[in-house]
This record gives sequence, structure tokens and C-alpha cells, in this order.
Amino acid sequence: MAADPQSGPDAEGAPVDDVPMYALGRIGKAHSLDGSFSVTKPKGEHLVQGTIVTVAGVEREIVRRSGTDAKPILRLQGVDGIDEAERLRGTDLFIPRASLPDLDDEEYWPDDLVGLPVRATTGEPVGTLAEVLTMPSVDVLRVARSGAPDLLVPFHREAVPVFDVGARDVAIDLVFLDEPTPAAGESAAGDAPAGGAPSPDADATATPDEG
Repeated sequence: MAADPQSGPDAEGAPVDDVPMYALGRIGKAHSLDGSFSVTKPKGEHLVQGTIVTVAGVEREIVRRSGTDAKPILRLQGVDGIDEAERLRGTDLFIPRASLPDLDDEEYWPDDLVGLPVRATTGEPVGTLAEVLTMPSVDVLRVARSGAPDLLVPFHREAVPVFDVGARDVAIDLVFLDEPTPAAGESAAGDAPAGGAPSPDADATATPDEG
């Protein structure tokens, strides 16, 4: 499920000249006097030297890349000093969605899953899928709940027995997670915000692992 395009050069997934875009990360703190900067919420494997990214509506080439996929450091063509880098802080780095590699039938880009309603296997609404965290052993779903702390759910069949993106149906097993089942009306999917803290590098996410 892809998010609806939003207006403005820095909106998540916003079109540039009517071309659907995909955010690779957000410009963070300036790193050095040459205009290099850190990247928050990075999709590290796509942030490589030579890639053309769109920043505030302007195409710029990545002319230097250092750091790691989880904490990349970039320098962009035309951003030649610390003051210029700081002015761009908080701006998203976009590429056309059409340039992303093809995925298998049961794989999805993590950003396309944000906003899906999450219910318990017994039917009660739990919250909203707010983020997909890529971890060394298994991906983790961060579920935002109204009036309760976010719930971290390992993305495998025992914890997520139902995951149907087309039907917008995600069910988690609260008994397996040792979580209480919400009372009727206690938490409604969509009440909780879908935003959140910066995540590690997130690549294509498949359907739940078999465990």
C-alpha cells in the first residue's frame, strides 16, 4: 500500500515534476567544513557515490560517501561548505521510485507499509504500523498505540500470523508477545501517529519469516 503523494519538496514520497519519488534519508548534522553531512533514516545501500538525488527540488550528485549503511556521511555536488549543509538540514533525499529495483511478489518497501492498521488475532484493534526496523536476525514492526507505549513485534509467522498488504489486514498474536488484549474501544487502529524516531537502514521487507 503506497502512501498518497503529498505536496511540498520535503514531503515523504512527494512527486517532483509529477514523478513519484522515494526518500532515501534526511540530511542531518553537518559533518565537516567541506559540506559533508550525516543522514538520518537512511536507506544505506542506495546512498552510493554517483547517485543523483533530488534535494528541495534540485538534482544533485553524491560526490563522496563514507561511513556505514546505518550511519552514512555524504557530500553533494554544489554543497561546498558547512553553512550550505546546515541550511539543508532536515531536507529529504529523493530518487524516482521507478529507479528502485524490482521486488518479488511478497516483498515490499518498508515505507509502503507505514500506516497499515494492526489488529489482534482475536479481532481487537491494536494500533498502526509506524515503522519497519531492519535488525540483524529479523525485521521488527513498530506498532504505535493510542494511550500505550509503542509495541515492537518480531516479523515472523508466530508473532504476525496474518499479513495481507492488499487487504490492509495485519494481525499480531498478543498471547505470543505476552501482551494483554485491549478492551473494546481502548485502542483504535489509526488513532496513533505514524511518525517516529530515526530508524536503522531499511531495505526491502518480505512477508513474515517462518521463524
